[in-house]
Amino acid sequence: MDEIKNIYNFSCTNVNGEETSLSDYSGKALLIVNTASKCGFTPQYQGLQDLYKEYSEKGLEILGFPCNQFGNQEPGSDEEISLFCSAKYDITFPLFSKIEVNGPAAHPLFKFLTSSKPGLLGSEKIKWNFTKFLINKSGEPIKRFSPRTPPEQLSSDITDLLEAQN
Repeated sequence: MDEIKNIYNFSCTNVNGEETSLSDYSGKALLIVNTASKCGFTPQYQGLQDLYKEYSEKGLEILGFPCNQFGNQEPGSDEEISLFCSAKYDITFPLFSKIEVNGPAAHPLFKFLTSSKPGLLGSEKIKWNFTKFLINKSGEPIKRFSPRTPPEQLSSDITDLLEAQN
């Protein structure tokens, strides 16, 4: 089997239950985030939406992947998650169906992301909600950010990435 080099080999179910090939995002910079609605980091949704407003027309997509593996902080259904994000944070970036990001049932996309960009001390595990992965326009993971890194601190990395690939 060929080694996977980019995210375009994966497909994911969106929050509306539709299968989406990540190749649909070919040519765009991406920020992929595991999210939760009842987490201390949940206000980062606002920062993510602000980044999306600022950079989406310049070639950035943000993809949100709700996950309930950390402190049962995303217990809702896909519909409840979507309604919460829309009502509380006016989220307009794509949200996907709830997934697992660690363990044997981890979504293959997150297995690829964590092996491509391990965290602190080389750990491939995601430690908490709102871990962020920056992906270049060729679909290659280039940087991983901890949950403690607020979205607004990603602006210079996003700008550099968008300018480097134009």
